Order: sequence, then C-alpha cells, then structure tokens
Amino acid sequence: MNRDHTYATVVTWTGDRGTGTSGYRDYARDHELSADGPAAVIPGSSDPAFRGDASRWNPEQLLVGALSQCHMLSYLHLCAVNDVVVTAYVDRAGGTMAQTSAGGHFTEVVLRPEVTVAAPEMAEKAAALHADAHKACFIASSVNFPVRHEPQIRVATP
Repeated sequence: MNRDHTYATVVTWTGDRGTGTSGYRDYARDHELSADGPAAVIPGSSDPAFRGDASRWNPEQLLVGALSQCHMLSYLHLCAVNDVVVTAYVDRAGGTMAQTSAGGHFTEVVLRPEVTVAAPEMAEKAAALHADAHKACFIASSVNFPVRHEPQIRVATP
C-alpha cells in the first residue's frame, strides 16, 4: 500500500524594518508559519545566535518538536493496540546542531519521554514499545542524524 501525502505551509516574512535587507543588521528575522486548517499562526524567527527573537519559535526548535510529536503519536498508538494504558506523557527533548564554516547540521536529537502507565504489569511492554515507535515515526525516518530515546516509565499511583 503506497500512498503519497502532501503538506503545504506558508511562511510570511514580517521583519522588514523599512529598508528591507539593505544590510545584515537592518532587518528582523521574524516570520509567521501557517497552514490551511490550523487556526493559530506560529510566530517564528531565527535562533538568537543568528540575530533572531528568542520569544519566537526557530526552525531548529520546530524540528526537535516535530520529532518529539511524531514519536509520541506513534508510541501512543502502539500502546493503545498493545493494551498498555498510558495516563500521562511528557517529553523534554533536546537537539544538538553543529555550526561549521560550511553551514550547520544536526548531530543528534535525544527524546526523553516520561511515561506513566496504569498498572505495574504494563511497564516492561511500555518501555519496549519506544523502539517500535521510533521505527514507525515518519519524521525520524526522514532525518539523516541519530534520534535517540531515554524513556522513563512510571506506574500511576492509585
């Protein structure tokens, strides 16, 4: 079963300070990310290291976030079909980008999901399903750097 899915977004630059890109320091890196469907616009900029606005999302954060979201959604699906009841999930993910004279590239992303399951007998299966979720994640399958997982499994207290 092969199917193609397409995803369209719109990035609109909002950083013209009146003189456009007349000089490296003369414009803001501010922009907005939108798509048909989602009601909210995501305010974006570049990383503050590259003259961006720290109060806005940068592309590097969005990439780490996309990997974290994709893993979580794949994982929750696998838990549901494998009788593992997840009652809470939070991931404090982090990515590392190496800046070089030729540009930059991600060297790894580490996902750190903290998962709470409903019963002790679910914990072992819950931990094992992270490997399967990684294989099922479309975004992780699309990047050329390692995506590692450091899951913690907890059992809900009654």
